Amino acid sequence: MSRFGYAFAPMKYLTFRKEDRWGIGCLIGDQVYSWAHASGDPRNSVWLVSCMSVNLIEYQELPDIGEIKLPAPLSSLTLGPVIPYPPKFLAIGLNYADHVAETGREKPQFPVVFNKQRTCANGPYADVYKPRETEMLDYEGELAFVIGRRCRRVSAADAPKVIAGYTIVNDVSVRDWQRLAPTLTLGKSWDTHGPMGPWLVTPDELGDPHNLPIRTYVNGALRQESNTRHLMWNCYQLVEILSTVFTLEPGDVIATGTPAGVGMAMDPPTFLNADDVVRVEIDGIGHIENRIIDEPEPLSFIDGD
Repeated sequence: MSRFGYAFAPMKYLTFRKEDRWGIGCLIGDQVYSWAHASGDPRNSVWLVSCMSVNLIEYQELPDIGEIKLPAPLSSLTLGPVIPYPPKFLAIGLNYADHVAETGREKPQFPVVFNKQRTCANGPYADVYKPRETEMLDYEGELAFVIGRRCRRVSAADAPKVIAGYTIVNDVSVRDWQRLAPTLTLGKSWDTHGPMGPWLVTPDELGDPHNLPIRTYVNGALRQESNTRHLMWNCYQLVEILSTVFTLEPGDVIATGTPAGVGMAMDPPTFLNADDVVRVEIDGIGHIENRIIDEPEPLSFIDGD
């Protein structure tokens, strides 16, 4: 049991900033309860996730890392990425049949897995940069899940044991750079191009992750509308496949793919520009909303110079 007097599940966990300090906590109603300030280092959220695994929630409370702060209204806080520095940030391409069809590609026989570099992680309501190197900036609304237990070779049947919770990701894509390399990484990893949140919803809070309506809007116009039941490889199957190859770690983020309706596939193709606003909603989780801005100066830096 927690210091609130009840088990941690079900819950919504988040990272936040108040003034110049970062914290980690949970949302109850419209109030955020903080276990500890993170001393300017939100990477502590990965440690938090390691305490949230389904098997540990009933038996282990968070270690004593400071007095619980008085609750703060959600509206008074700036939310950060659910996992600001994920150990791995993986994504799945072509995982909805309608998206495969709109791209003109053949249906893959195996999941298309690629890396988003972890430095692209961005807050759920933060600005997203449009790089000066492209006019082909695109959106991809997606369900994502976060690993809660270090694991290897986990079956699909056992996968729920290692998932800490679910969140929303916009897999922002620079389409021309995406085509430069078969790995897709160059088009998927630009700074700010991984907004996620607004919080991590535990499995007991969310229910079935494979029956969630998902929608993406650009400037209020509906662009994507589907349901996670249409995933060709669902969350549990992805855990089995990925953990066969490498160890999954607490805080790893896996975005499961996007449905049809991306800007690249419109007639004519319609890409994002400065002042556009992209909103991704998933029922049971909430929404993220990000304004596109031209990448601000300075465009280059070297720490220490």
